[in-house]
Amino acid sequence: MHEDSPAPARTAPGLTTASASALPPGPPAGHSATTTERGSFCLAHCTCGWRGPARRSRDRARNDAAEHLATP
Repeated sequence: MHEDSPAPARTAPGLTTASASALPPGPPAGHSATTTERGSFCLAHCTCGWRGPARRSRDRARNDAAEHLATP
């Protein structure tokens, strides 16, 4: 049976992915938030250990990550 490959992770402004070569300005030192997909859910997580809720909407997961980066 053929399975589609997962879609690449997308990021909101101020977020980075593992394939990003330059970090955008803005996130606090030590914070780098990304989104990953697991099945039909998208999860946001940060290098500080924070994890957002699983969302069916990729946009909402990116917004969760952006809000986390915006808070001190």
